[in-house]
Amino acid sequence: MARSQNKYADFEGLRERAVALRREGLSRCQIRDRLHVDNNDILNRLLEGEPPPEWTKRPNAKDDVRERARELRLQGWTYDRIQVELGCSKSSISLWVRDLPKPERPARTRQEASAIARRGWEAKLQVREEDRRRTKRQAATETGELTDRELFVVGVALYWAEGAKSKPYSRRERVSFINSDPDVISLFMAWLRLLRVDPACLRFAVHIHETADVTKAEAFWADHVGIEPADLMKTTLKRHNPRTNRKNLNENYRGCLRVDVRRGADLYRRIEGWWYGIVGAASAADLENRT
Repeated sequence: MARSQNKYADFEGLRERAVALRREGLSRCQIRDRLHVDNNDILNRLLEGEPPPEWTKRPNAKDDVRERARELRLQGWTYDRIQVELGCSKSSISLWVRDLPKPERPARTRQEASAIARRGWEAKLQVREEDRRRTKRQAATETGELTDRELFVVGVALYWAEGAKSKPYSRRERVSFINSDPDVISLFMAWLRLLRVDPACLRFAVHIHETADVTKAEAFWADHVGIEPADLMKTTLKRHNPRTNRKNLNENYRGCLRVDVRRGADLYRRIEGWWYGIVGAASAADLENRT
């Protein structure tokens, strides 16, 4: 142990000899054998700060890739483009080119900027649409089966919202319902069946703008309620006003269907009574809940 310590007593002198040998191009093994330094820690301290000669470096398979990455970066390429071109990771590219100046971002035209913004907005809209559909699907499962009583109440409320109503200044006690939504019409027809309204008492008429495909709309509505187009009453055509900004001008526009119940005065009176019965029941329940 004493001999080993005496061996490295002149550390600075030993370091000068080690550095000189290193600069002559000797490897670590050669220097170790020349100076008889068996301790790796001592050898590391002797050669600290002295780079190894080129011939001792192991070839690196990424050297060519790194040099190519630097060339491309100097040409103004982005990390994404370099990654696609060379097939290496962005983290490696970042290390290889971090000392190089960042390329200037090319100026975009107004059209290019608009296109980029539009793509971003379209992506957001797609996410929102998926959100909307998922919520609707979930809500649809929460309804469950519809009882006759529930259909009865829904139908009364639906008629009072969308159907014709008698006024004190104009007594017209008739059942007439009009809507453009086929699902609403289907629900109204189910309600009439629940009330045992005779199908022979029903009359149907289409209301539509004169610029639409009237024949196609008549065929659609007749098929929807299960009658022949010839069984429809005369279609009411609405004049087209070019100054109005109408949105329902596409091929799916079918106008509205009016459903009338002949000799329906008694039914109308009952509907009105049912409605005010619902209002009274809701008001009473509301009073009970007040503190």
